[in-house]
Amino acid sequence: MYELLKGLRVVEGSAFVAAPTCGLYLAQMGAEVIRFDSIGGGPDFRRWPLAENGSSLYWEGLNKGKKSIALDLASPRGREIAQRLAAAPGDDGGLFVTNFPVDGFLSYEALKKLRDDLICVRVMGWADGSQGMDYTINSALGLPLMTGPADDARPVNHVLAAWDLLTGAYCAFGLVSALLARMRTGQGRELRVPLSDIGAATMANLGFTAEAMLTGRQRPRMGNDIFGAFGRDFTTRDGQTLMLLAITPKQWSKALEALGIAAEVTALEAELGVSFATDEGLRFTHRARLYPLFERAFAARTAADLAPAFDAGGVTWGAYQPLEAALDDPRLYKGNPVFADIRHPSGLSYPAPGAMATIPQDLRGDPRPAPRLGQHTDEVLAEVLGMSSGEIAKLHDDGVVAS
Repeated sequence: MYELLKGLRVVEGSAFVAAPTCGLYLAQMGAEVIRFDSIGGGPDFRRWPLAENGSSLYWEGLNKGKKSIALDLASPRGREIAQRLAAAPGDDGGLFVTNFPVDGFLSYEALKKLRDDLICVRVMGWADGSQGMDYTINSALGLPLMTGPADDARPVNHVLAAWDLLTGAYCAFGLVSALLARMRTGQGRELRVPLSDIGAATMANLGFTAEAMLTGRQRPRMGNDIFGAFGRDFTTRDGQTLMLLAITPKQWSKALEALGIAAEVTALEAELGVSFATDEGLRFTHRARLYPLFERAFAARTAADLAPAFDAGGVTWGAYQPLEAALDDPRLYKGNPVFADIRHPSGLSYPAPGAMATIPQDLRGDPRPAPRLGQHTDEVLAEVLGMSSGEIAKLHDDGVVAS
């Protein structure tokens, strides 16, 4: 945790991945993030994976460091409180992140009546307001038809919610950008960030769309081959699967040297009249001729033989390993200063990450756990909305709020 955004108050009304990720990133940089949920929890409060006691590891992972207030969002009074929180006064307030619909009680127009300089960042599925989630946006973009073995026509979904995560990060960037503009001009605004536009724009930024437009077809699936370069998984003599990637001339030459196949590749270059060292595209084009040379070289050596040779030559490679093995990898989890052991609302203690960036000039604070649902209800009502203890007690009695 860092304190770059200390003093900012962000209110979050959200569920699932994209909007909570935005709030998480802001909290990890020091903002006070107040999430409101329905009493009893919203639609993501019990999402898998679950601990043995039924607590959602997903929920407590995406809501670390936030405050929680529980409201009866079906009641007029509960909705009014949500609106007042989103538009609460203060130079460092009036910042709202949500994935609620464009229309309704949390619309920008409704909130702007309470605070004219409000900044609202709204995650959407499709830009026209229709329902859309990561997997349905991904299927519409064609990526599952580009993923998987070359000899299998079935669509293959990946397990990472990439569009949700990109959208959450873009929303955090957008909110801070809008805040800087408000500091200069005093103007608030709504930022609508649909997963569909994040997906479509990213595909264009990476050249996928131009490629399809110019060739008349999308990229074919090619298993684990790296498109446009030399890269694939290979199996060693002891059955280990290693990923090898050679993009630069140095990576290429050092890989050939470590595998002992430089002479064979030189002979192939002479036969084809090409230079693989100077053009990574040629390595991709002629990969069917190159792969057998690499396959034989890998099959003749163990992973223990190849690892030091690759490392000594600066070869870009990696071993495939399950997540349980990755947990013991000091480059990822074990001993990584991004992580610290903390106790979570589930009652379990396990490592949790703080801010993913490292700022050498600043002290890295330990990550804070997610709140218990409604843990900060009374505190937020008193400190942010200025309610008296009597007013808060009546809201409890009426079932409008819960702790």
